[in-house]
Amino acid sequence: MADIPGGESLLFLTDEQLRKGIEAMFFAYRGFTADPDRILETMDFGRAHHRALHFVQRNPGTTVSNLLTVLGVTKQSLNRVLRTLIDEGHVRSEKGRKDGRERHLFLTAGGEALEKQLSEAQRARMRAAYRAAGPQAVQGFRTVLEAMMDPELRDHYNRLKEGP
Repeated sequence: MADIPGGESLLFLTDEQLRKGIEAMFFAYRGFTADPDRILETMDFGRAHHRALHFVQRNPGTTVSNLLTVLGVTKQSLNRVLRTLIDEGHVRSEKGRKDGRERHLFLTAGGEALEKQLSEAQRARMRAAYRAAGPQAVQGFRTVLEAMMDPELRDHYNRLKEGP
């Protein structure tokens, strides 16, 4: 049987192999978030603040509604995070021009600096891992991650890949 593009050919993995993959993701995520967590802790911020900064930076002018969808948090939780980021001068909110009820979010200069500081540690970790793994592994890793995404989140991800 010919291999089907996209890794859809038959592939048998044992439960143990899958468990090891799941555990590797847990530990990798822990490492991936460790450096930003240390920075955030000094400011009394958490990972939700980092995620909000990241996605506002990636999509300047995004709406609160869109950010709710991307982050998958409750409105109350996001409001707490945004209120803190706005009060601390990292994010600014503007009324929508077409719909005044919409709130569009932008990073301030301070927010851009903080987002860069938080993300640089993650970029350094990913850069080192990508170099160690090689280009085929990097593409395979990205393919696996994209295949694990829920379809509606993959749509958001694909829009981010295309750029603002």
